[in-house]
Amino acid sequence: MSNDVRTDGMELRDRLAAGESPVGSWVSLGSPAAAEVVGGLDFDFVVVDTEHTPLSVESAGELVRAVDAAGDTDTVIRVPENDATQVKRALDLGAAGVMAPKIERAAAAESLVAAARYPPEGDRGVAGSRANGYGAHTEAYFESANDAVAVLPQIETPAGVENAEQIARVDGVDTLFVGPADLSANLGCFGEYDDPAFRAAFDRVLAAGEAAGVPVGTLATGPGQIDTWHDRGVDYLIAGTDIGYLRRGARSARERYESLFGE
Repeated sequence: MSNDVRTDGMELRDRLAAGESPVGSWVSLGSPAAAEVVGGLDFDFVVVDTEHTPLSVESAGELVRAVDAAGDTDTVIRVPENDATQVKRALDLGAAGVMAPKIERAAAAESLVAAARYPPEGDRGVAGSRANGYGAHTEAYFESANDAVAVLPQIETPAGVENAEQIARVDGVDTLFVGPADLSANLGCFGEYDDPAFRAAFDRVLAAGEAAGVPVGTLATGPGQIDTWHDRGVDYLIAGTDIGYLRRGARSARERYESLFGE
């Protein structure tokens, strides 16, 4: 990514619009080193989670820098809630996109888009920040950011499913992203992704995305889920998490050791 204009090299929004299948990863441990490792593995984007983590804005900024330092991977920040201040601060760090949880209506999606867009398309404020070279390239960033920054609303509730097509049709929404754990919990079948209620809801979001011409993605927390969601018809995936990589790798090493040295 260019050191001059932060939008140089941001490709996630274009890839989603082009119907490609960008692959993402998820980081929530708060380790810049872990983020840098993942950022160097040719993922198209990495989501930095600030909803379910103790990450401050400063900590999230360190993870964005780590991903940027590793290669050409875009960074998306999941904000804790659909709040204009949270969105503004995330994008001022130089992120290529913003994800917001539990978007349930078109009006909420419109607010999310507005927070991510400079006037006249939105109401994002202008100030010197990492995104514009700390003020050195404010005009160039201002002119390019609205076209470059991706907006990813999450569908995680029955109301979100009900209104998914209207949400997808909001100008500036680049994708519908299903949060499978929260959606299943809110449907009363937590983690039961074969439950008829979950399958019906998931299929309805897929249909909404197709009708609106917007891709639908979700999160795979393990390799087996990559197959599951692919077979369900998603357009792209976040294919794993830093916590999951660490847990599976450590467990595999311990089990291998025990198979050789254990009684």
